[in-house]
Amino acid sequence: MSDYRKHLEYMSLALEQARKCKATPTAFCVGAIIVENSTNTVIATGYSRELPGNTHAEQNCLTKLLSSETPAAGADTTYSLYTTMEPCSERLSGNISCTDSTINYNNSDERKERRLGRVETVYVGMKEPGDFITNNVGQDKLLANGVGYIHISGLEEEILAVARKGNV
Repeated sequence: MSDYRKHLEYMSLALEQARKCKATPTAFCVGAIIVENSTNTVIATGYSRELPGNTHAEQNCLTKLLSSETPAAGADTTYSLYTTMEPCSERLSGNISCTDSTINYNNSDERKERRLGRVETVYVGMKEPGDFITNNVGQDKLLANGVGYIHISGLEEEILAVARKGNV
């Protein structure tokens, strides 16, 4: 299987998560998964507003990963985060952004103590449209903090339709 096809399959799994979101007029419906790179195993999933507190998909993946029984990994273990939409760099609610959540996870003592892998690359189904935040700098911030950023094309129309369900 080609790398592109593999990434497209993982993005499709993230899109399945996005479809679980309860629609709201003031936020996107986003889905995300985390894959352990050496085994190609999905180790966490999440979608917007899945957990209490106006939560985002990437944040939910990372929260669930840290609270799971995921076995310790080696120091060199890496994860890939697949998200249907570019991780936010700002939250209108004042909550921590998904970009900062990813960077904070990688730098956290808890991750290191539990010997969990670090997020090496974020795969994005589409850039965030300017519906709510007009200047998302998530890509620049991730790259500046050593996290790769790769756009996986091919599902943008479907991702946008799901993301905007319930938007006015």
